[in-house]
Amino acid sequence: MEIRGPVLLPARREDIELETLDGLTLVGELALPAERPPVATLVTLHPLPTAGGFMDSHILRKAAGRLPALADLAVLRFNTRGTTSPRGTSEGAFDGGASEAFDVAAAVDFARERGLPRPWLVGWSFGTELALKYGRDHDVDGVILLSPPLHRATAEEVAAWAGDPRRMVILVPEFDDYLRPAEARERFASVPDATLIAVDGGKHLWVGETQTRRVLTEIVAAVAPEALPLPTEWDGPIAG
Repeated sequence: MEIRGPVLLPARREDIELETLDGLTLVGELALPAERPPVATLVTLHPLPTAGGFMDSHILRKAAGRLPALADLAVLRFNTRGTTSPRGTSEGAFDGGASEAFDVAAAVDFARERGLPRPWLVGWSFGTELALKYGRDHDVDGVILLSPPLHRATAEEVAAWAGDPRRMVILVPEFDDYLRPAEARERFASVPDATLIAVDGGKHLWVGETQTRRVLTEIVAAVAPEALPLPTEWDGPIAG
């Protein structure tokens, strides 16, 4: 069977709740390898909820559907405050990236409490703003930024990552709606150790199987390169 679209490969999937320091309950899901402990953990931060972003935004949903089986990764997805998905609605209200600092902290704390190894923040669009603004405050191995718009993260917040020993990997689509590769190189120049990858033909929403595979491959290349190349066929059972 070709691995594409919304296919769910085997994993241990658990509905979870995160408790924030300001007293909210956020809903989410944890996907773990079916038969082995994870080698690393993706703590995912979804696109802008006021523009339709949520924990099921397709790249994050496909990461959870595929990477526990293909790369032995744990994938934690959740709805930030006030965000709704089929999993449910997280308490609270969207706060433009300010109070969402508590949401990031709750997710990283959950990963630590569960003993999940080598957590990485994986932000997409609005999620990259949260990773940039708050990721330095937490014990993570690195950050992966998908389609960063740099609307909310300030130049000072970006530059604060300079000299940080943790890795920063940035995927910038050639035809992004907000920040394209040439400008991205200028705006991330303050973080000289960051790895910026310009994706030919890419667009902000990474639509299509070719773009999905490219994004998932770059995530695995950063977090668990021993799992590459990712298979495109699956001969075993599927979930659901």
